[in-house]
Amino acid sequence: MMYDSTAPLLLTPVDKEAPSRVRRLRRLGIGLRPELAFDAFADRLAEITGAPYSMVNFIDENRQFFAGLHTPDALGGGSELTSAAAGDTAYRYMARDHGYCPHVIVRRKALVLEDVCDYPRFAGNPVVDEIGIRSYLGAPLIDRTGIALGTICVVDVEPRPWGRAGLETIKAMAAELIEQIHRREDGGI
Repeated sequence: MMYDSTAPLLLTPVDKEAPSRVRRLRRLGIGLRPELAFDAFADRLAEITGAPYSMVNFIDENRQFFAGLHTPDALGGGSELTSAAAGDTAYRYMARDHGYCPHVIVRRKALVLEDVCDYPRFAGNPVVDEIGIRSYLGAPLIDRTGIALGTICVVDVEPRPWGRAGLETIKAMAAELIEQIHRREDGGI
């Protein structure tokens, strides 16, 4: 099967909420730099799901920023995601048209892709060829104002049967992180 890279199925969805999201993220003081709390959350998310990569991702009009990131210690810097874990903040950024989190933001619903190659809309995404991503599980971070601030997600370079349990886990973890963000905003953290 051949994929036409200009086909509408492969386009990243229009995100009309992006300007409001950026203003909200700035008010909260998040999404511009890596944070130990978000890295710790990503580590815990990876441990709970058994995924080699996990992220706390905030998205603006043009790019995604991994404020929290977990990558396997065993990898020696061969991928963009692994380089990000080494502390180079430049590698914590990804173009908005790469990956699946922008779809989750616009859909405002969790997304389960056990094998991205099974979905023509997602199989042609640059992360498949450039990074080797084969499975994805992500959920939106919708705050008390109703704005989808970003996502949490886990990915693997192998197909993964996330199933119903994976979906429930990612949704519960997203709710937990939003509560942490709200406590932080309220001065509790």
